[in-house]
Amino acid sequence: MCKSKNNLSGESLMHGKAHNQAHSKWSRRHFLHTMGIMGGGTLTLSGLPVASLGLSPLAIAGHAGLENSDRVLVMIRLKGGNDGLNTLIPTFDYGTYASNRPNIAIPENQTIQLNPEFAVQTAMQPLMELWNTGQMKVVNSVGYEDPNLSHFESIDIWSTGNRDTSTHRSGWLGRYYTQANPDYIDNPSPIPPAVKIGGADSLLFFDDNQADLGFNVGSANELSAIGDSGTVFDLNANTDPCYYGEQVEFLRTMANSTFRYAEVISDAYNEGTNAVDYQNQLGQQLSIVSRLIKGGLGTKLYLVTLDGFDTHVDQLNSHRNLMEDLSGAVASFYEDLKVDGLESDVLTMTFSEFGRRVKQNASNGTDHGTAAPVMLFGPGLNGSDILGDNPNLNDLDNNENLKYGTDFRSLYASVLEYWLCLEPSAVDQILGQSYTRMDLGLECQSTVSVKTPIQQAVMHSAYQSHHQLNIQVNLSRPDQLRIDLYSILGQHLTTIYEGYAQSGLQTYSTPISRYGKIPVVYRISNGKSQYSDKVILR
Repeated sequence: MCKSKNNLSGESLMHGKAHNQAHSKWSRRHFLHTMGIMGGGTLTLSGLPVASLGLSPLAIAGHAGLENSDRVLVMIRLKGGNDGLNTLIPTFDYGTYASNRPNIAIPENQTIQLNPEFAVQTAMQPLMELWNTGQMKVVNSVGYEDPNLSHFESIDIWSTGNRDTSTHRSGWLGRYYTQANPDYIDNPSPIPPAVKIGGADSLLFFDDNQADLGFNVGSANELSAIGDSGTVFDLNANTDPCYYGEQVEFLRTMANSTFRYAEVISDAYNEGTNAVDYQNQLGQQLSIVSRLIKGGLGTKLYLVTLDGFDTHVDQLNSHRNLMEDLSGAVASFYEDLKVDGLESDVLTMTFSEFGRRVKQNASNGTDHGTAAPVMLFGPGLNGSDILGDNPNLNDLDNNENLKYGTDFRSLYASVLEYWLCLEPSAVDQILGQSYTRMDLGLECQSTVSVKTPIQQAVMHSAYQSHHQLNIQVNLSRPDQLRIDLYSILGQHLTTIYEGYAQSGLQTYSTPISRYGKIPVVYRISNGKSQYSDKVILR
């Protein structure tokens, strides 16, 4: 975790400059994402995005599960670090809760009891219809070991599913999509793999090559503009040179070039209609998701964002308003879907980079904390419940933060297996290891099993030696083979080998001194199958 010279992470207002620097870093990346330079499409080479492609059992299993299902997953990011104790109020220990928060605790007469142990504040009344009809679950004390309290680092951990985000930069849903669609390089989907609404700066849909598979839409108005012009930004608009006009124009141009799915998204948006009124920022984002689902877009993965949860100051009213916005938006979303009979196809899940401290701070707010609840919505949950360990307000860690009880990746594993219907070993491969599954009430009607591909999978790797690039290929049986080398921009550099290849491990080489120190891509063609990967020549 990056810290200031004073070893401060910026988790508290008292950290002063470090706190402001953390937010500045956060805002810079958000700007780049919003302008489109960090997302919205993948790099192509001769019409093919650059990525490693293998017919693994995981890919075969996942592909079948994705294509044969109408199920949709909507992720709601509560940006800034949601305070779990004011979201799910621990009435079983209300005295300890209130004594730690004399100015920001929710008064008991302003709560709605969910069960004998927990309540929500009355601002969340719109969710009671979902709770009372078995369409809401809350998982308590969700977090991970050795928590990071930086906005920038912790949201990357939640988005990638990896504690070490310096070396693991792909999103858990990005890995799900790319590995669940083994032919997405040779046969790019006619619909966007994922859609982000609200300019969310998240790694959630990043693939292994740092390409963001999520089509990013800022607002309903922006979506209409895309449909009218096929682009996001007007390149002829005047730009004040005092605000780096040339650079902004460049960013706009790059953003426009990545919006390849503009037409199909606009068509779905115009085909669908909203049957209810949405009242707030998050509601407008979910209204777009609803219209895209109703309009038949076919995209399975969505991300929306509700900002404002970094409640260091005057939290009581601001957090109440956020809970009211969240509750009203989600309730409207499912009411809207129900009109068209689509509510059972959609699972919605909240997440946030961290929780907040148990004790209020001197500014009537809360500083960065650790474990917090995650909420899930949808008829697919088959009953309402509160799961996970109860937060223990009397047994805190060394930083006076709550201890976590459920690893957030257990939730991811449960959703992947029981909602997106991946075979268990495929789920473990996506998440890097096996995590305990939770009984969320989700049922996969036809869990996809691993199938053996008809064509043999080609194991391959590359290394450099003596000014040569060496491609190793391992065939299980003799077969036709072709190996080509491309520049990163798609220019064909050379054919390394073409002909009949023996079974077993074979090495094919080509001189590289003439190319210089550049990134290149090799592509292996084996019958109808193709495999590619990137190499940086040194």
